[in-house]
Amino acid sequence: DSDFHYLTGFNEPEAVAVLIPGRQQAEYVLFVRDRDPTRETWDGRRAGPEGAVRDYGADDAFPVGDIDDILPGLLERCGRVYYSMGVNLDFDQRVVGWVNTLRGQTKLGIHSPQEFVALEHPLHDMRLYKSRAEAGVMKRSAQIAVGAHVRAMRTTRPGVTEYEVMAELLHEFHRHQADISYHPIVGGGANGCILHYHENADTLRDGDLLLIDAGCEVDSYAADITRTFPVNGKFSPAQRDVYELVLAAQQAAIARIAPGNAWDAPHEAAVRVLAQGMLDLKLLTGSVDGVIESGAYRRFYMHRTGHWLGMDVHDAGEYKVEGEWRPLQAGMTLTVEPGCYIRAADDVPRALWDVGVRIEDNALVTAAGCEILTDAVP
Repeated sequence: DSDFHYLTGFNEPEAVAVLIPGRQQAEYVLFVRDRDPTRETWDGRRAGPEGAVRDYGADDAFPVGDIDDILPGLLERCGRVYYSMGVNLDFDQRVVGWVNTLRGQTKLGIHSPQEFVALEHPLHDMRLYKSRAEAGVMKRSAQIAVGAHVRAMRTTRPGVTEYEVMAELLHEFHRHQADISYHPIVGGGANGCILHYHENADTLRDGDLLLIDAGCEVDSYAADITRTFPVNGKFSPAQRDVYELVLAAQQAAIARIAPGNAWDAPHEAAVRVLAQGMLDLKLLTGSVDGVIESGAYRRFYMHRTGHWLGMDVHDAGEYKVEGEWRPLQAGMTLTVEPGCYIRAADDVPRALWDVGVRIEDNALVTAAGCEILTDAVP
């Protein structure tokens, strides 16, 4: 659970974190699995309550089996409780049970919480803004993913399979002690026009493009990169036209990433470039404004230009505030990923059939604009 990991860094199951501001004995309490030599022989080491304090910074820690005896007392003097209701239904029932127990003791002068507030809203707003330490981890994640994409490019040639290229990506991730942040997309030819292609099973053909969308995680922080390039190392003229169009759209989007600009500004910039390009390539007819207003461009570009990036690939955080697109601010991280996907069809120039191109980089918003964390990939 990314929210739990964000607050604690504790990576064992069956754990509960409690934050109690102003409590003298302990403001940060962890409930964790107790040490168990037999289970640790089978399943691996446990921190136990002592390790939770020693290694994870808890002020105090208890065996999770004792939570029914301890947590109601911690709730007793709280007027408001922030809690992620609905994430774990079984635990929801326990929380309700603890509160009802306290309510049943009001004649003894015991108080119960009067208000429950969704934890996600303030917490996800915190997660939007990356600290210097978080940005450093994301740069490391990006660096490893960059190396994996370069390795995949060196491996690619006609006759190699998509899964062989994926294996090179995974090798580079794991040799740097990183894991995948999502299942890699390695799509040659027509497969590059499938946004969430995951089979990665076909043989790469001479003359086709290869679209690779792959990223890794370091300490739970993700990178997310896409590159598209010719299997044989040389674009056809039509493939180059589409590639240059998507690259121009990405550059237009990146130019709009700066503090104060609306979240949607990069997307609008990319769409305008892509719409003009689709007209130039004879994929669409009419005017740029008409193509945008009607949504006709969505036949060949059907997704947004980016998303928040962090502990989750599609990271926490609202995109609109009070109905308006959120202004970008320093510390936010996002992807920039325009694309153009042209399936074979009678009304499409034959040279463009099954040409799918996406270019995706990771941007950290800075005071002066943005820093592209992944620009070392060709």
